[in-house]
Amino acid sequence: MEYVPRERVRLLTGVLSVVSLAVVFAAAGGRIPSSSVPTAPEWVIEAIPLVNAVLSAIAIGTITVGWRAIRRGEVDRHRVAMLSSFGLFASFLALYLYRLTVTGGPQDFPGPAAVEQFVYLPILAVHILLAIVCIPLLYYALLLALSRPVAELPETSHARIGRIAATLWLISFSLGIVVFVLLHVLY
Repeated sequence: MEYVPRERVRLLTGVLSVVSLAVVFAAAGGRIPSSSVPTAPEWVIEAIPLVNAVLSAIAIGTITVGWRAIRRGEVDRHRVAMLSSFGLFASFLALYLYRLTVTGGPQDFPGPAAVEQFVYLPILAVHILLAIVCIPLLYYALLLALSRPVAELPETSHARIGRIAATLWLISFSLGIVVFVLLHVLY
């Protein structure tokens, strides 16, 4: 199934990556006015971090299932798992960006300054860096898969990029859960 013209994969990857990251940085920097989105009840906004932690945990599971499936040659199961993972990621990102927009930006760390400096900020920095690096890798692997028949994918960098993306994605999702625990459970 070819949904994307194969000669446009790199261009689309670049455009989607730039647009996605621009929206993320705009929301994180408080540059998107809260009046530009509908306002949900406070309980919905307060539930988003927990919902996102659950989405992250499920995504860790679906990425792992997809990785194991392709190692066993189960292409259809791999496709379903990885598309599910991407859908979970998109849902996570939409909720995260919505919360950033309605609250005006990231939340301050509520715990001790030493924990913030030596634990929270380093974990958050690695989480953010990996998430940024993952965006173009995920788009590229997805667009390669959508632009070629399965039989042609071994001739592309889909498997190599996919392995890198999945590894970084798993680490980023895991660290995101740690960030959630530090912000909303421990402190």
